[in-house]
Amino acid sequence: MRSVSHLPFEIMEEEHVTVPMSDGVSLSARIWRPVSAEAEPVPAVLEYIPYRKRDLTSVRDSLHHPYIAGHGYACARVDLRGTGDSEGVLADEYLEREQADAEEVLAWLAEQPWCDGRTGMMGISWGAFAALQVAARQPPSLRAIVISSFTDDRYADDMHYMGGAMLSDNLAEAGTMFAYATCPPDPAVVGEKWREMWHERMEYTRPWVLEWLRHQRRDTYWEHASVCEDYSRVRCPVLASSGWADGYSNAVTRLLGNLDVPRRGLIGPWSHKFPHLGEPGPAIGYLQEVVAWWDHWLKGIDNDAMDGPMLRTWMQESVPPSTSYEERPGRWVGEPSWPSPHIEPTEHPLSRHRIGWPGEVPDSTDTLTVRSPLSVGQFAGKWASYNAPPDLPYDQREEDGGSLVFETDELTEQVEILGSPTVQLDLSIDEPVAMVAARISDVAPDGRATRITYGLLNLTHYDTSQEPRPLEPGKRYAATVHLNSVAQAFPPGHRIRLSLSTSYWPLAWPPPEPAMLSMREGTSSLTLPVRPAGTPDHLPHEPFGDPEGAVPLATTQLTGPEQSWEVRRDLIDYHAALEIVKDRGLVHFEDIDLDVGLRAFERYAAVADDLSSVSGEAAWTMRFCRKGWEIRVETRTVLRCTKSDFLVDATLDGYENDRRVFSRTWNESVPRDLL
Repeated sequence: MRSVSHLPFEIMEEEHVTVPMSDGVSLSARIWRPVSAEAEPVPAVLEYIPYRKRDLTSVRDSLHHPYIAGHGYACARVDLRGTGDSEGVLADEYLEREQADAEEVLAWLAEQPWCDGRTGMMGISWGAFAALQVAARQPPSLRAIVISSFTDDRYADDMHYMGGAMLSDNLAEAGTMFAYATCPPDPAVVGEKWREMWHERMEYTRPWVLEWLRHQRRDTYWEHASVCEDYSRVRCPVLASSGWADGYSNAVTRLLGNLDVPRRGLIGPWSHKFPHLGEPGPAIGYLQEVVAWWDHWLKGIDNDAMDGPMLRTWMQESVPPSTSYEERPGRWVGEPSWPSPHIEPTEHPLSRHRIGWPGEVPDSTDTLTVRSPLSVGQFAGKWASYNAPPDLPYDQREEDGGSLVFETDELTEQVEILGSPTVQLDLSIDEPVAMVAARISDVAPDGRATRITYGLLNLTHYDTSQEPRPLEPGKRYAATVHLNSVAQAFPPGHRIRLSLSTSYWPLAWPPPEPAMLSMREGTSSLTLPVRPAGTPDHLPHEPFGDPEGAVPLATTQLTGPEQSWEVRRDLIDYHAALEIVKDRGLVHFEDIDLDVGLRAFERYAAVADDLSSVSGEAAWTMRFCRKGWEIRVETRTVLRCTKSDFLVDATLDGYENDRRVFSRTWNESVPRDLL
């Protein structure tokens, strides 16, 4: 990425600005703005997240906000209540209080003498959730938003549940926030009250996974802040982006199809990263796009921000299976609207382990069965890839050995899909609770299988996730599995493969008992969103500039980072485990003379095909060190199960100068709810 040091406006930075809330709590903001804004006020742009502006996001912030401010904006990066240097406690995600705080921050920004009264919100992940959710509340100053890697549906399309099946990221993300929510503020900013603020956080924070486990079906808890409940609430323009390797690959097109405001969508090959930092590449000049968007909607400049197709996306080409990629080959294509008039849903019958062609009459109505081993899913990768450590799905051939497999004939011409495939299943099951995982792979002539997309369905949710029902063994059901959206080109000589399994551990938590799924051929099918050959791409070959940002903040790596992703199997006691290490090492932040360390460990284990033996663990260590001040927070959450309950064991320990000053444990159970 190119670092830009000369920008149109000279800027100034205020490292710690206190923003008062109506209940007496103060939030901490870092603000960059043009020096000239006191005399010539400018619009303000807010990024509002819980990930510590003073240290853990400061390098990324230094790329974005000075760059945007240097184009004539006041940029505010605010720590959520209870995080970083803001007062209070963060008890859960997307609460009413969090959103009300955001509205108050926007009102405060609009009233500042250097702001012209117009505001925008931007962010990735939590920051994008916040922007979209606040937009639905229609604060008067908010004129537009820019969001990346987000969802509009907190239940069905987030890291908690997918098709009613519980994701292991439900535990992993809870572990992340258990750690972040219990870290201290910096005494250099908040003064002597830092210790009181820190102990308040540790005292009143509980493992978030407990709350998330108590809502295993779609209820009012998830409906709150899910914009899909009423798209008409969003009345400001939206620039939305994501990546095909991200867990959040579906919401961009849903917004394009359901919002009734000016909107543009952008989907690249990326994992859970901003497009200008995109991995796998190619990364793009995203900040230029953002500035053009703000210029158009916050300053009223007549530019090309709304020109061209509504959706711009990277049509991925075939690649060998790998757990990470530096680049994904492909090309940019554009669609004038969504749903696109160019996409043709084509239904392919399934029979004799074969994917037939549209209109083909199935030559078999036999019943095929599968009861997958628990090992199916060990090469599935993460629900949301960060491309570090390598976390994309690996060669699917071993996974497919425990699955029902259907394939097309060898392709004679290129086939391209864009959108969400679906699998329609005519099935029966021999247990009251069961799941199915559906995967589409690109199979090369040498047999290597690269997973393209997948979907999950807890079959008790086949009709509704509000009121799931136990299955009747032997009864036939019609169930539809929705797979994640994708853009993919399958070349001539390759095959398209559909794989169905009854487990996908550890990506998804397995049901209480192994289940035998019986699928009727001939009346089951796969529907692909085909983009026909010859469809115009509506975009130039290079529609974006090169990635650029401001000069990054200076840091020094004191100890090396560590990353690992290991699958282990013991063929004596049949114990298997996936172990993940993400360790940033110790980093020195030059501007604040602070050393920061972050280490995360995840472990997902099982014994043979004993579904009651599965367990997950998420353990974090956070360190903050300055001369005379050394803080360490250690959190650990373990999730186990019986056939009837989930069991949570968690610990939180706080250390000051190597002396433990806080310790708490939790040992709680939550009943399984048809899961």
